Formats: sequence, structure tokens, C-alpha cells
Amino acid sequence: MKSLITSVSLAAMMAVGSGTAALAQDDPIRIGAALYGLRAEFMQLWAAGAESHPAVQDGTVELTIFDGNYDALVQQNQFETMITEGYDAIIFVPIDVEAGATAVQMAYDAGIPVIGSNTRINTDYVPQVVEEGMYQYVGSNDVLAGRMEAEAVMADFCEAGGRVVIIEGPIGQSAQIDRRAGNEQALAECPNVELLEMQTANWSRAEALTLMENWLTSYQGDIDGVIGQNDEMALGAIEAITQAGLDVGDYSIAGIDGITDALVAVQDGTMVSILQDANAQAQGAVDLALRHVLGEGYEPMSPIWQEGDAWYNYGDEMPWNGGTDAEYNVPWTPVTQDIVGELLDARQ
Repeated sequence: MKSLITSVSLAAMMAVGSGTAALAQDDPIRIGAALYGLRAEFMQLWAAGAESHPAVQDGTVELTIFDGNYDALVQQNQFETMITEGYDAIIFVPIDVEAGATAVQMAYDAGIPVIGSNTRINTDYVPQVVEEGMYQYVGSNDVLAGRMEAEAVMADFCEAGGRVVIIEGPIGQSAQIDRRAGNEQALAECPNVELLEMQTANWSRAEALTLMENWLTSYQGDIDGVIGQNDEMALGAIEAITQAGLDVGDYSIAGIDGITDALVAVQDGTMVSILQDANAQAQGAVDLALRHVLGEGYEPMSPIWQEGDAWYNYGDEMPWNGGTDAEYNVPWTPVTQDIVGELLDARQ
């Protein structure tokens, strides 16, 4: 079985690359990464992964990370800045699928390629951009993750019946839309399970804590499972249950991302988490941006594209294919007791 770990602490290992020598450049290639927000750990892991890419480490790429502060208008302003300053490529993690498409169109009009990562835009709004290969995506299938986490929550009471709540991400972001679709797929296969509530907590642990406090009051003793569309919100629900003096073991709880506190909670047996490899998403996006700038002869420098048993090798499941695919999906990994210790060790 392949052992899969993702961690910013392994940046030095990632810098070995795939054997590609440092690229000869008179001036560094300027790549901007417009991220929806940096308050939570997952996007911090993503940013660290991009910064540890071999081409950034050796100076081939000058990478600028932009914090979108969870605001679509802020992200559009950042695109305007990058266009005005003549960046060579943009990596984009949008907060909103519709506004994100507008930003991508702006970059296309300026002749700047955009690599989407982690969250998506509505590509129906920019078909020419996609058709011409000026927008590509490297991330993970959020519909699948939403289905996986909901199935995990309902595993023990799908047939017998139970009651669940869903804590959603920011309404209108692709991860929220797709994970809800996956949640609903799983619920449809468990007709005896009742959905009590579904509300957003905006990826926030604090907002999820407040939401769960309200639900514990409204549905005293009636909640069997909590489906958190990310780990931060699942952890907020756990905190609310604990503060209410209730037994977390009486609830089936799941989240997505594999952030550090969630790994600890999995190890303790209080929740389920699905690892989303932020490092691979970020490094893959940098390689695709470089392919745009340097042309079809470019060979990816990140080892994520290699085939093999190492945790950072996805080549057998996500081949490079010359860097021309419209979409690359980094596989999900359920965080089991078999690998959680190894994952935590890598975060030290």
C-alpha cells in the first residue's frame, strides 16, 4: 500500500525535484498565487507547498502569495494588480465560482494563463479560455469527498435510521457546492436517515461551534451525526459538544482536509477525516504554470508526478501527459489509524 503524507515540514524533500536541472533564466518567472484566504491551516499548507516547489527554491520562479481575505472583490483587485504588473502566470484558488470566472476572463484578455487549484470557477462562463488551454485546473474531486465523508458518518445507522446535520462551507464556493452534492448522493442512499439542518459556517471553526451550540439546544438528544464539509468546522462541532458536557463518542463526526488538529482527533477516535493533499495541489499548479511560460518541452520539477510508492508520487494515478490536460485530480486518502501517526510525525 502506498504511504501518503502531506506536510510543509517536508519541503526540503520536495526540493529534490524530478531530476530536472535548474532552468536557465535571465530574470525570474513571476507567478502570482491568488488564494481565497489564509486564516485556516489548509490554505497555509497550500501556500507552503507552493513555496517549496523546486523552481521557487532555486530562484527560477519569483512567487507572490496574495491573501484574498475570503472576498471575491479583493481577489478581482489582486488580478488587476497582477495584470498591470505583467505577471507571467497566475494560480487561482477562488472564493466564488461566478466572480472567479470574471477574473479568469480578465487575465485571458491580457494574455496571462491561469491555473486553478483547490477550488473551481464556473468554466461555462469562459469556454474559449478553457478551449484554448489558458485555464487549467489541479485539485481534487470534491463531490467524491462529500460522498465519502457522509458515508463514513452514516455507516452505522444508514439502514436503521438516524438524524444528521451538515455544516457547509461558504455558499457559492465550488467546494461547498460539490461537497453538498456528494453529501446528498450519500443521503439519497440512506432513506431512513433524516437531515435535520444544513447551514454554512464559512470554513470557520468558531462559526461552526456557535452553529452546533444552537443545534444541540434545538435538537436535544436527536443528533446522531455531524457532516462537516471541512475539518475546521467538524472540530468546531466537537468543541461545542464537549463544552455542553456531552459525550463526543455518542456522535458520528467527519470532516475533510487532514489538518493537524483533525489528525489528532482521528487518532483519538473522535472523528473521521479525509486527507486533501494541499502540497500536491500547489506544486502541480506551479508546474502547469511553468509549462505555459516555458513551452511544451518543459518537464515537471515536482516529484508528485513520478510513479512509485513514495507518498508524494501520484504519477500512476495522475499522469503528467505533457501538461496539456484541462484537469488534474489529486487523489483523496482516508485518514486511517494505520497512517495517522505517520501523518502527524510529518507535521513536526
